[in-house]
Amino acid sequence: MSDRVTIVAEPRTVTGKKVKQLRREGYVPGVIYGQSEPVKIQMDVKPLRRALRIAGTGQLVEIDINGKGYTVLAREIQQHVTRRDILHVDFLEVDMASTIRSEADLISLGESPLTESGEGIIAQVLHSVEIECLPDDLVSQIEFDISTIETTDDSITVADLAAPEGITILTDPETLIARFEYTPVAEEEEEEELEEMEAGDVEVIGREEEEEMDEE
Repeated sequence: MSDRVTIVAEPRTVTGKKVKQLRREGYVPGVIYGQSEPVKIQMDVKPLRRALRIAGTGQLVEIDINGKGYTVLAREIQQHVTRRDILHVDFLEVDMASTIRSEADLISLGESPLTESGEGIIAQVLHSVEIECLPDDLVSQIEFDISTIETTDDSITVADLAAPEGITILTDPETLIARFEYTPVAEEEEEEELEEMEAGDVEVIGREEEEEMDEE
């Protein structure tokens, strides 16, 4: 087990509309739920932002409240729509002896020989899968190799994923992850032709007729 990110928090007594003042003072309200009664907390915004940048919602985090530790997952991170300020965080306390469900991002590796011809690209249509495991086996990413797409008929589905040890993938095995897609050649050629044209090479239909009419 690798070292987990630790968030230092304090018990929170402020609730409701009063949390606006809490945020102005540089704290983010949150709550820990799951194993017992919900625990209301407040956290310094800067170290919290750093911790969430590392752990996201897919890695276990330790929360320290006056020396008492909670092993949690960040389940919901509320942010301001435009400023992206963190407004509130819900943490799920986990039982280390019980399985949990989470999401793992899908990360592509390698290169398909089909893309070397320039005829198309490998399009990834699924970006995460649902997994189940014990907390200590939790992963935030699962990798897959796109070099296995060797013909235009090839594709990669969830069934092709190699699940890490201790991980059960719950997403339907037949769900498509990646496939080859042709590049729209006609549109690209038209754009290239327009870029190559110079102003003097373009004939404006109707200009001469307009000048003749003016002379008359």
